[in-house]
Amino acid sequence: MTNFITITTLLVSIFFPALMLCITYPFSRRAALFWSDYISSRTARLCFAILKTFCNFSLDADYKSRKNLPEQFVLLSNHQSLLDIVAFFVYFSDKKIRFVAKDALAKAPMVGKMLKSQQHCVIPRKGKIQVAMKNLEVYSKRVLQSKAIPLIFPEGTRSRDGNLGKFHPAGFRKINEVTQLPVVVCAIDGGWQIGNLKQVFYNLKNGKFKIKVLKVLDCPKSKEDEIQLLDEAHDLMQNQLIEWRK
Repeated sequence: MTNFITITTLLVSIFFPALMLCITYPFSRRAALFWSDYISSRTARLCFAILKTFCNFSLDADYKSRKNLPEQFVLLSNHQSLLDIVAFFVYFSDKKIRFVAKDALAKAPMVGKMLKSQQHCVIPRKGKIQVAMKNLEVYSKRVLQSKAIPLIFPEGTRSRDGNLGKFHPAGFRKINEVTQLPVVVCAIDGGWQIGNLKQVFYNLKNGKFKIKVLKVLDCPKSKEDEIQLLDEAHDLMQNQLIEWRK
């Protein structure tokens, strides 16, 4: 019953800004951007407040680890659920996070309009690799100019069981090629336990979502450096997941 009340309250909290986004999007991109930013800042924080109040589901964010970050950087993280994005909006509330998403998300009414109005990167799940690389190139130039923080999940998809998957380097290479920014490695955990509706009802109570910056790495200058960086990032994330789960 508690989880049902929690989900209902979450839906109510997001209903009005989502409605305003859908109404304003066809007529004013400026207004749509306002409501998109409202959802990714105020509503995102409200969601975790609701989860904490009704289910004791907490956001365990290590803010000490984010001290002395560069002004702009490429953010690498593992990926477990859609809650990851909400957590990153809260954790990096002082930054303008722009992430790489599969085109399936763009079909969702509210999420799709947020992706477009905030100018995140949407790449096709199926199709020519040249299209994905071109989208990433345009996106990389855009975040560099707007001083946004590009967020990429090198696993390429969500982990259904919380285990860290294999990294796919192509997307990161294209972003690095264009931006030439330092790289911040981050780890998250907890989202995989509420990855579907059944898990939400069973695992939401007393749950915890963890997020932490692990290391700041220099911008790789060659293909070999990129491979070495991704290997190190994978090891850092894996070791952090092991430490959290002890």
